[in-house]
Amino acid sequence: MKLCDAHTHYHFPALAPRWTEVWPVARQAGVSAAVVNGTIEADWPAVAAFVSQHPWARPAYGIHPWQAPRRGAGWEQDLQARLAADPRASVGEIGLDAWVEGHDLADQTALFLRQWEVAREHQRPVTVHCVRAWEPLRQALRRMSPYPPGFLIHAYNGPPEWIPWFEEKGAYFSFSPYFLLERKRPQRDAFRLMPPERILIETDAPELSPPPEHNPHPLTDPQDGRPLSHPADLLVALHSLAGTLGREAREVAALTTHNWERLFGPAGAD
Repeated sequence: MKLCDAHTHYHFPALAPRWTEVWPVARQAGVSAAVVNGTIEADWPAVAAFVSQHPWARPAYGIHPWQAPRRGAGWEQDLQARLAADPRASVGEIGLDAWVEGHDLADQTALFLRQWEVAREHQRPVTVHCVRAWEPLRQALRRMSPYPPGFLIHAYNGPPEWIPWFEEKGAYFSFSPYFLLERKRPQRDAFRLMPPERILIETDAPELSPPPEHNPHPLTDPQDGRPLSHPADLLVALHSLAGTLGREAREVAALTTHNWERLFGPAGAD
């Protein structure tokens, strides 16, 4: 089966140095393409380096809301230049987060909207992060017309009743193996309410590992021992989503790959 990961951070230091160890396992699991998301302009060179070495991966450049206070004065010029230089690049990970300590939603929103406008100027897909800020996100997007390139709300955990509203704006939604935590059952169930043509799968690797009982590829951070998401966990996401939807895994693999390619472009593997 051909699997496409809608949201990763393969360039993070906890994972990138171990790539020769993890990639054969992920490749055997069917991983054929992935979007590698930056979080602040300081890590965009690492994203660019990773995708230059692995042409099946696509870059995404953005400033995560957690990193908003640390952005530099020249971030927009850097983003504009990277999008102009690579037609495969998208904008992400951007968004709003009211969970992080000391958050400034007004500043996050201003940054989010400016990054969205840069994406619109270049007609690129956008990857959105949202935690405990669903109404502010809706208010921000109310200012926008529907977005033809499309945008991904990764690991969607918003109100199920708002799914049609986001869909009308151009949203896709990605399913995470982290949702296998029992307390995340409502997030799994919400995917039954989504249009099938808007569903993708993701790992967020190396972040948000699946619970141990559903993790066939345990991986830990060598620095602090915390559990990491393995790129091969995309297969875990696939089987969990297939079970949630009551469909065959191969059918869901074909569906999510088609959706990934409609949003991000043709997928391939080396």
